[in-house]
Amino acid sequence: MNGVTGFEGFMARLGDNAERFPDRRALVFCRDGGEEEVHTYRSLDLAARSVGAWLATKVTPGERVLLSYPSGLGFVTAFLGCLHAGAVAVPVPVPDTYRRQYDRVTAVCRDAEPALVLTDADRAEAVSAWISHSGLGVEVAVVGRGEPGRRAELSRDALAFLQYTSGSTSEAKGVMVRHGDLVDNILVGSRLLDLTEGPRFCSWLPVYHDMGLVAMILLPLYLGGTTVLMSPTDFLRRPWVWLDLIGKYGAEVSAAPNFAYDLCARRVTDQQVRGMDLSSWRHACNGAEPIDAGTLARFADRFAVAGLKPEALTAGYGMAEATLFISGTASGRPPVVTRADPGALARDTLLPDDAGRPLVSCGRPGVMDVRIVDPDTHAELPDGRVGEIWVRGDGVASGYWRKEEETRHCFGATTGSGESGFLRTGDLGVLADGELYVTGRIKDMVIVNGRNLYPHDIERAVAGLVPAMENLPSCVFSVTVPHEEIVIVQEIRTRAVTEETLTRLAGEIRSALGRRLGVTVANVSFVRPGTIPKTTSGKIRRGTARELFVSGRLDARHEDLSAGVIGHHRGGVS
Repeated sequence: MNGVTGFEGFMARLGDNAERFPDRRALVFCRDGGEEEVHTYRSLDLAARSVGAWLATKVTPGERVLLSYPSGLGFVTAFLGCLHAGAVAVPVPVPDTYRRQYDRVTAVCRDAEPALVLTDADRAEAVSAWISHSGLGVEVAVVGRGEPGRRAELSRDALAFLQYTSGSTSEAKGVMVRHGDLVDNILVGSRLLDLTEGPRFCSWLPVYHDMGLVAMILLPLYLGGTTVLMSPTDFLRRPWVWLDLIGKYGAEVSAAPNFAYDLCARRVTDQQVRGMDLSSWRHACNGAEPIDAGTLARFADRFAVAGLKPEALTAGYGMAEATLFISGTASGRPPVVTRADPGALARDTLLPDDAGRPLVSCGRPGVMDVRIVDPDTHAELPDGRVGEIWVRGDGVASGYWRKEEETRHCFGATTGSGESGFLRTGDLGVLADGELYVTGRIKDMVIVNGRNLYPHDIERAVAGLVPAMENLPSCVFSVTVPHEEIVIVQEIRTRAVTEETLTRLAGEIRSALGRRLGVTVANVSFVRPGTIPKTTSGKIRRGTARELFVSGRLDARHEDLSAGVIGHHRGGVS
């Protein structure tokens, strides 16, 4: 039996691949310095079944198992062992010294209520100390081995894993991905990327992130491919190594957020470029944060000499609530870039304008059913009109773990005409000439360097830092310069406060947020009490505040701004 009734589950497919090409490399982890750690399909399947047999003695099917690992093969075998045993994997980062990371992982653990926490031997002591300090009362173990046996009998509707959305420490939401969702969405991804058997992948993305896990590990394993992994820390220290590995291993697919492509275009040297061969790279996937047309152009120009083809650039749109894949640039063609009239966009209409804001298309939806819908009336909007992106199709997850109200709002929505079964993405977008453009977010999420940040978390951290700000609101949003930067607008009692004092206070806010949340804040604007716009019920109108800030109409008492914001939004004048 394949272990998942009525369809070929992921672990059954892995077992099939182990029989068909046992000695093919499934995973290669490249350590700093060039050392390789390798799993063939035979050894990976055996390791996963052994871990699964051991787990079956520790937990029962359906119980959650928290996986607190760094990037590497240990995480993958633990994850696959959970699937084999029927346990629900919950990938999280290793708790670090940043308070935000520590608090977020703690919130995830409390929400998921795992029966077991797994980690590696090097981190067992630190993870145990975290569990003890947080009072979570769950067993911590280094993964063991058992005698490989049968896979747990599971339906396609059984939970495979919880993918917690990144960003907030206080709003932990676990997306429930079923075994059927996982396989269905992997097939969506393979169609979007036009992949067949045995593709070669390369990734530095965190393994607990949906793109790093589903796109860069599980998809190639399902197709009998090979994934070369490296540490995210190694990438940030030496970004050229990522590109070098793509060439060395002949990778066809690699994905990263926009900031990574920008980082490579700026920091990789001419000498390093001359030693690269990127001719095998068919899909340089750009996703997980707003895609900048300028970054795409700079990256293509910078690495053309290394054999990178313009049509390799692939703009993608996906989210954890859809398991991952929704839409992407068609294989063999570069992304479509349309310049749009910013004034028309503000009125929820896309009008081409040669001097307007460049929008990067995320492809022509076809695999998934994508609609643009008025978020208030639920009426479907015509081409050219901006509205909320709704998605329907195979692989969409079933909801949020133990959050019924949020699940009812986001999953299973019905259009005004009565069509049901849609996922409300919370993102704004527009369809034009068949192309999907993501224009913004209904949600107030701020995305900076691949991190999703909730404004109210930052606002709470700012509250009460100094007496002059006590009990006064702040407002957080991001602006594009062209990458996203955080702006904090803070009401302050300015009587008898000098410009020098305000400059010092801006520095204190930056330092405090860096320590508490690991957040880089480039822009602080001080305004008088009562300036921040609110609704009649007292909620902060962040979109309105952002418009006032960008247009220079916020009536700021003092602004401490980055060069990028001054250049883009203040006409180059501070």
